[in-house]
Amino acid sequence: MSQQIRHNPLWTLAIPPAGLAVLALSWIAPGTPGLIALIVLGLIGNVVASVHHAEVIAHRVGEPFGTLVLALAVTIIEVALIVSMMLSGGADAAGLARDTVFAAIMIILNGIIGASLLVGGRRHRVQGFRLDGINAALGALTVIAVFTLILPNYTTSAAGPVYTDSQLIFVAIAVLLLFVAFTLFQTIGHRDYFLPTDEDEDDPDKHAAQPTTRDALTSLALLLVALVAVVLSAKAISPSIEAALGAAGAPAATLGILIAAIVLMPESVAAIRAAHSNRLQTSLNLAVGSAIASIGLTVPVVAVLSVVMGWPLALGLDMKQTLLLVLSLFVVSISLRTGRTTVLPGVVHLVIFAAYLFLSFVP
Repeated sequence: MSQQIRHNPLWTLAIPPAGLAVLALSWIAPGTPGLIALIVLGLIGNVVASVHHAEVIAHRVGEPFGTLVLALAVTIIEVALIVSMMLSGGADAAGLARDTVFAAIMIILNGIIGASLLVGGRRHRVQGFRLDGINAALGALTVIAVFTLILPNYTTSAAGPVYTDSQLIFVAIAVLLLFVAFTLFQTIGHRDYFLPTDEDEDDPDKHAAQPTTRDALTSLALLLVALVAVVLSAKAISPSIEAALGAAGAPAATLGILIAAIVLMPESVAAIRAAHSNRLQTSLNLAVGSAIASIGLTVPVVAVLSVVMGWPLALGLDMKQTLLLVLSLFVVSISLRTGRTTVLPGVVHLVIFAAYLFLSFVP
């Protein structure tokens, strides 16, 4: 079997151009029956395909660069979805970025990490990871999350959960600086803090054949195509999604949860699979790195868009959401404080995640 077939199956080659073909059909014949369903399938398919191609590139460049590629790919998709829906919704979409970023953090800290610890703990009882890297990541994530989602409620220059333009630009620069500092720390300064532990030596995936340069370049090209398809698909279906949620009487935050869930779906599977294979370090790299990238890149982009377009950008969470965020950051710092973990912390995080989902729909 050739390397091309092994690393890039036929479906990964076909989905990105197929997604663009469906979008072309929507422009040529906009009233075609079932077109919205095809666009939605194309959107989901291209999210999965883009993360697959990011994984191929990641396998080629190695850790911790691999997880960084995945985190950046997922975050670019998230930013594209938010920006496209903000452009279509205008000032009415003032809270979309906040809702999506908050949903992504809750999904990552409680859903992905919780499921990973539960699945890994059930199979391997006790799993280890490098404590120095995770501690540094959680410190950066805590500051970024507080600056972005909590502090806007307590500034006094502007009323409500918003920053003034100058405050917004300052916070955008601050979180971007923290993201860049963490990325340099992870990839250059202390790369060894994020490498797989000795317990990963027997993992068969670690010794799988490395993609060729041709594989990696093919995946890079198709990754770009898939990301373009995701952006255009999101813009095409956003009016239908908002209308459907409004007709169903869903809370305003539901759209943000939906966006985050779609974007993080493939990465969730990758992180849980890594924990199941006793690669908890890789799983945590994916999870925490994505949380940092999610805010560190999303907030600067939407901040610039807000200032340029003159739209209000509501960032501050309400009291209930603030308590859930603080609880999640506190509990994850306890769960990952020793460098070894078991099933119980996974159950705890999943219970918090269930509470977040329930209270989002039954406030």
